[in-house]
Amino acid sequence: MTRLDREALRQGGTVSLVFAVPFAVLSRLFADSDDSSGFAALLWLMALAGFVVGAGVAAWLQRSGLPLVHGMAAAGGAYLIAQVAFIVVKLARGGDVNWLSALFTFTFVLVAGLIGGALGSMLQRRGITPRRRVD
Repeated sequence: MTRLDREALRQGGTVSLVFAVPFAVLSRLFADSDDSSGFAALLWLMALAGFVVGAGVAAWLQRSGLPLVHGMAAAGGAYLIAQVAFIVVKLARGGDVNWLSALFTFTFVLVAGLIGGALGSMLQRRGITPRRRVD
């Protein structure tokens, strides 16, 4: 864990939480309302895009040479934080948790993190660096 840039993970995870979680919550609400318009799927794709952006931020800001790891860790960590909170609330209300669905979704979030990590790495390779890293 010493090779991971905690500041980059924090910033990327925060971006993921801000941009992905609201769309994920709205997607779940629309999916639970028996709406067959496909709007829930569109919202979920927007949530995945939020995880890609957050992962890209973490990969772009990191200084340890591990952009893909930072992207996946930022997206995956943000998802786990939000999902644990949602599961606790659901269990407290007496609901059932679909563990397989949560694991399946986590896999998609990790892929989004990998894509974001690759995009952040591409920015670094092209010489586009964050202002705080300019030496």
